[in-house]
Amino acid sequence: MSQADSIPRGLATDRDAGPFNPPSGTTRLRETRPVSPIVFPDGHQGWIVTGYEALRTLMADTRFSSRQDIGVLHTLEDLPDLPVDREPSPQIPGVFIAMDPPDHTRLRRKLTGAFTVRRMKQLEDHIVEVVERQLDHLASLTPPVDLVEEFALPVPSLVICELLGVPYADRETFQANSAKFLVKDQPIEEKMAAYSALTTYLAELVVSKRADPREDILSDLARQDDLSIEELTGIAFLLLLAGHETTANMLGLGTFALLEHPEQAAELRADPDLMPGAVEELMRYLSVVDILYRYAVEDIELGGETIAEGSTVVISTLAANHDPHRFDNPDTLDIHRTARGHLSFGHGVHQCLGQQLARIEMRAGFQGLLRRFPTLALAIPAEEVQLRTDMNIYGVHELPVTWTDTAE
Repeated sequence: MSQADSIPRGLATDRDAGPFNPPSGTTRLRETRPVSPIVFPDGHQGWIVTGYEALRTLMADTRFSSRQDIGVLHTLEDLPDLPVDREPSPQIPGVFIAMDPPDHTRLRRKLTGAFTVRRMKQLEDHIVEVVERQLDHLASLTPPVDLVEEFALPVPSLVICELLGVPYADRETFQANSAKFLVKDQPIEEKMAAYSALTTYLAELVVSKRADPREDILSDLARQDDLSIEELTGIAFLLLLAGHETTANMLGLGTFALLEHPEQAAELRADPDLMPGAVEELMRYLSVVDILYRYAVEDIELGGETIAEGSTVVISTLAANHDPHRFDNPDTLDIHRTARGHLSFGHGVHQCLGQQLARIEMRAGFQGLLRRFPTLALAIPAEEVQLRTDMNIYGVHELPVTWTDTAE
């Protein structure tokens, strides 16, 4: 067999190793060649990075661009969120995660003050209040109930709406369009229809805030004349989407993981001081934002391989976070593990801006849920839980749960 014949075609995405672990095909790639060539459907050879050290190095190297307009994007056959062999697309104003410095730096700098550790710490008591109100609502229901619909999705949606100044009454519209936008296997027309609906709504909102600013993040941005309406809309889109989808899926999938590890859930219920470390471990273990893309702007050496200029590089944070060279027994959930250094929030200039907010929401959410519902259990067999393998942010579509009593 020739060397070309041995290069994998496409990427294994089936969760054949269980709902919480990397696909076995990805794990095999990491074990044999952490920086591995891969063939795209059009025959173009790109790369996939699955090893922790290589991925951390890549994320810190700005020669790996996040821009999608610097060359033709060759997407994986089984990740058809964008068409193969399409022409390069222009940058979307305001969407700074798909930009490089200095454009990325200019826009991100305008938000750093709103998401500082100190600012988030000031919000912590209010976030706990939001969680407790939602737990009161949950306790008023007759089980079984869907934990995603009644708790995991409302909590971060309420928080990000308040922060941004987005009316929570509009949640059904923006949640539905966000979900449609994140579906992997769909015609590009449907994806763009969801995107257009979201951005049309947000454009109207930021125009109103520029005319009549209030006390919220979007109003603060709207006061800055050097930001265009298009840029404000792009920033709003990014913050709203990331601000509720990622944490919602962590709360849903994380609860599923804890219910599958009842002895660790019991420890967390008994000792709340373990929760900060447990949140880091759940972030590492679950890695809900897994597949990302980078593009080499020049020939780059990475992990003993030469990535040619113009190459598309696929990165798997899930595989890297389960790398045994970095974490002992990585496919095991261990709330006592020191999981700091995981790559679930990214690394380098694109490290997640809202990571402190997400941490506070998860600590309050998991702790409140375990305390108020000591007998919380799945209402269906674990193998029947609907996993979001069809979405670009992983999680559970629904999590039917039940309980026999609640605690104050």
